[in-house]
Amino acid sequence: MAIVRLTAAQATVRWLAAQYVIVDGEEVPYFAGAWAIFGHGNVAGFGEALHAVRDTFPTWRAHNEQGMAHAAIAYAKQMRRRRAMVCTSSIGPGATNMVTAAALAHVNRLPVLLLPGDVFASHQPDPVLQQVEDFADATVTANDCFRPVSRHFERITRPEQIIDALPKALATMLDPASCGPATIAFCQDVQAEAFDYPETFFARRLWRERRPGADAAGFAALVSALKAARHPLLIAGGGVLYSGAEAALAALVEATGLAVAETQAGKGALPWNHSCSLGSIGVTGSSAANAAAARADLVVGIGTRLADFTTGSRSLFEQARKFQINVQPFDAHKHDAQAVLGDARTVLQALSAELAGWRAPAIDAGEVRAWNAAVDAATAGAAAQVLPSDAQVIGAVQRSVDEDAIVVCAAGGLPGELHKLWRTARSDGYHVEYGYSCMGYEIAGGLGVKMAAPGREVVVMVGDGSYLMMNSELASSVMLGRKLIVVLLDNRGYGCINRLQHATGGAGFNNLLADAAHDVLPSIDFAAHAASLGALSEHVATLGELEAALVRARAATRSYVVVIDTDPLKSTEAGGWWWDVAVPEVSERPEVEAARRAYEQGIRQKKDLS
Repeated sequence: MAIVRLTAAQATVRWLAAQYVIVDGEEVPYFAGAWAIFGHGNVAGFGEALHAVRDTFPTWRAHNEQGMAHAAIAYAKQMRRRRAMVCTSSIGPGATNMVTAAALAHVNRLPVLLLPGDVFASHQPDPVLQQVEDFADATVTANDCFRPVSRHFERITRPEQIIDALPKALATMLDPASCGPATIAFCQDVQAEAFDYPETFFARRLWRERRPGADAAGFAALVSALKAARHPLLIAGGGVLYSGAEAALAALVEATGLAVAETQAGKGALPWNHSCSLGSIGVTGSSAANAAAARADLVVGIGTRLADFTTGSRSLFEQARKFQINVQPFDAHKHDAQAVLGDARTVLQALSAELAGWRAPAIDAGEVRAWNAAVDAATAGAAAQVLPSDAQVIGAVQRSVDEDAIVVCAAGGLPGELHKLWRTARSDGYHVEYGYSCMGYEIAGGLGVKMAAPGREVVVMVGDGSYLMMNSELASSVMLGRKLIVVLLDNRGYGCINRLQHATGGAGFNNLLADAAHDVLPSIDFAAHAASLGALSEHVATLGELEAALVRARAATRSYVVVIDTDPLKSTEAGGWWWDVAVPEVSERPEVEAARRAYEQGIRQKKDLS
């Protein structure tokens, strides 16, 4: 048997570069490349190995480990989980900076391979720089933080260990049911240790997607339930998009007339103006979708986790019988649903065949028209002297970009407004991370989206609070020539949580800058800050100026930031549903006591529905 002597890091990189998948009929490398911030825990091992293959396996430098991991995760999300990226860091803070991103990938079922450096396997130099020491367990390191937020975790303490570890990690990332982050913590001395590897280990390998068909009993029960239902409703989740099931969904509903509502992750499963689309559902849902959910006697989730924002904290459609089409049993059985285990596209295609000739009750077109009118009203322009709402800014952005553009967002009030109001024409034109709702994802995520779709316009919508949490990858976008358009809405604080604070009876406290402890109220020049990172930028005062600035931004050749002041107190009143946010049972504030009474009324109504 032919062998080749390589360090463990060299062998790892060589193996990663040899893994292929099929995307749109073409064989392509599964890993698009690696993000790296080097430190003493990875520069000698992985740094040397990545340098040697830099012409065929690209490495990108980031400014923050969490940011580079967000970019990698966003790339995988935009690629519909068909391709992924690698992220390597040093030990200590470099590694733990990626834990938040790992949690984001874990919640959203998105693949990323994390290769944090680790302590010496030999323990001879202990404690090394940045080593976390457990007094009772010498095997514990900082990288153990990754265990609860990784689908696969392994620590490499021997060079030959990768022969088994790497295929296991990739199998986890590629499987539609287990897909998520894989963490291989790599002891820094082992990275540099050589081993005689079999040449066959590095042979090019093509991984094929797994599409399990529906289990027969669950599928038959679903068909019977649909035919008997008086008010059926489909809820499209992210699994529809990851399965590439948009066309199958459209074919099914066009043949049967079934109504479709969309989760955050599933938004765009149907075009916004499709005759069977009711729009968003749940806490940030359309009035049309929520009305249909409230009267439904059968709800069929397709590739959704049925999180609280979708279900109105289990108050929106508890009266309905539920089925869950999902490849993951953990999700398929939620909410006491009857599971239909299988790939979304495969199951939807089978449903089309089984339901041939059957029609669902007619959709209430008047409710849909009323909702579209409400969207028009919410996103219309504002008087020049009035601070615009987030919704009005969304309207200005939508009017200024093509249907081919991709909007990116993650946290605060903007995702809810986008879920309600953004009119998605293409299934891959809406990229909002709301499973973990991670502030700071937006710009780094936008960079990953642009790397996945370099020929399309990427518009990042971000609040001032989230921008301040993480903006460094704006400089990376300039450095890499990956142009972003960033619309920064400055409401001078955490406006979304300030509104929630007031809604639960609290006083404005520690959310808006004006309500936080301060000697001097900060006046942050976001346009100047963005310019200091290399972007083009400007501050505008009105929606008209915003639309004119977006024309300049679209014509620019590098990342462009447009800042506009917004009203922190306004949000879209149309649509929406109850959300369970516990209010204190006792308080000295009458406003809290009133909010508690309203909260208890919501709990009672929820119990009445179940």
